[in-house]
Amino acid sequence: MPADRAELVEAAHDSIRRGSKSFASASRLFDRETRERVWLLYAWCRACDDIADEQDHGHAAPAVPLDARLDPESRLATIRALTDLAMAGEETGSFAFDALGQLMRETPVTPAMVEDVLAGFALDAAEWRPRSEADMLRYCYHVAGAVGVMMAAVMGVPADDEDTLDRACDLGLAFQLANIVRDVWEDDANGRCYLPIEWLSEADIPPGEVTKPHYRHALVPQVARACRLARDYEASARIGASRLTFRQRWAVLSAANIYGGIARKVEHLGAHAWDHRVVVSKWQKLSMVAQALMEARAVPRGAPKPGLSRRELADLARQSPPRL
Repeated sequence: MPADRAELVEAAHDSIRRGSKSFASASRLFDRETRERVWLLYAWCRACDDIADEQDHGHAAPAVPLDARLDPESRLATIRALTDLAMAGEETGSFAFDALGQLMRETPVTPAMVEDVLAGFALDAAEWRPRSEADMLRYCYHVAGAVGVMMAAVMGVPADDEDTLDRACDLGLAFQLANIVRDVWEDDANGRCYLPIEWLSEADIPPGEVTKPHYRHALVPQVARACRLARDYEASARIGASRLTFRQRWAVLSAANIYGGIARKVEHLGAHAWDHRVVVSKWQKLSMVAQALMEARAVPRGAPKPGLSRRELADLARQSPPRL
């Protein structure tokens, strides 16, 4: 028997408050039905992230003995097994995965949309790194763009509205590009780099040395390239947002302003972008939410679609799946 919806919503609300205060606050902009569905989606995404990274709501989990720790492939298998049960309408023993099952019963979220998100965890488990710009965008698609597509479905966009789903994906791509440029130093400290190897090679930055002081000025133009991509995808996403209900549009545009603000701040700071972690202050966020309110009432200007679309990026993944 499926879990009680009210209990799932309450548990999901608690999860989002623990895992992301900013996201919890932003979700208040939605109407009640959308807000609850966003919480359900967040709970599943958060649980998958926590299993993959052995964390608790994005924070360090209690220490586990080395002989009891699971390898990345086993953690991915756990995520997939629980997700498959949820998609089949079975109880999973985990409220977060039951939340996904509930979401699929009441929204146009499809198994294919879920599979595209799971592919992002497979890329991370395989320690996959982008060689080309297309590779970087493919990674952004699976870890964020595909979530944007699910968010659009949560907001009622039908599965056959390909253009609006494409533009929802574009917003996720813009968000992840902002994360990449902001987190260059943090990722490097953890042995990761999501800027394309080809870009770094063009700038004569050797592998593994992206954060060395004498390469910082060479890095700045490559980061600016990613910021320009983020702007293009954000502009495309704003067209899609215009097709949503007013409160949904306001929430989406608020998020676009905040994440876009991160990328723009990184680009503006240039070589000093990584002296301290770039953040958007509480008052700046409030200003951006107010700005989004005005934007939600206006008719957006047309914006050309960026180079690689959701469907093209999904095709790349099918042609070259990650190897574990």
